Amino acid sequence: VQLQASGGGLAQPGGSLRLSCVASGLSLDSLAIGWFRQAPGKEREGVSGISSKDGSTYYADFVKGRFTISRDNAKNTAYLEMNSLEPEDTAVYYCAADPSDNRLRVGIQSSWKNVRASSYWGRGTQVTVSS
Repeated sequence: VQLQASGGGLAQPGGSLRLSCVASGLSLDSLAIGWFRQAPGKEREGVSGISSKDGSTYYADFVKGRFTISRDNAKNTAYLEMNSLEPEDTAVYYCAADPSDNRLRVGIQSSWKNVRASSYWGRGTQVTVSS
C-alpha cells in the first residue's frame, strides 16, 4: 500500500504548480483525500481535503481561492492545483487518504494528528517558492 506525491519543485512567487498523489495497492474510491504541508521548524498543517462520498472540497483559509483539490478515481489519483504561489507556501507537501470523511476534515481543519494513525500517508514532495 503506497501513496506517492509528486509534482513539487521550484516556482516563482505568483507561479503555479500541480501536485499529484497516486495510490498503489489500494483504491482511493472510498477514501477521503487530503493534502497537508510542513514547513521547516513548523507543525504539519492541513491544506485541503476532498470527500469520498460527494466530492465536496474544503480548504484552509490561507489557500482559499488559490489552490484547488480534485480527484480522478479512474486513475486512482488526487491532485492539488496551486496558483498564485507565495513564499509562505514553501513546504513539503503530503497527501493522505482516510476511510473517514469526518475524521479527515477534522485533521485538515484542526490537527493532522487526528489522522496520523488512521490515514494512509504518502512520502512528501518539496515545494519551494522563491524568486
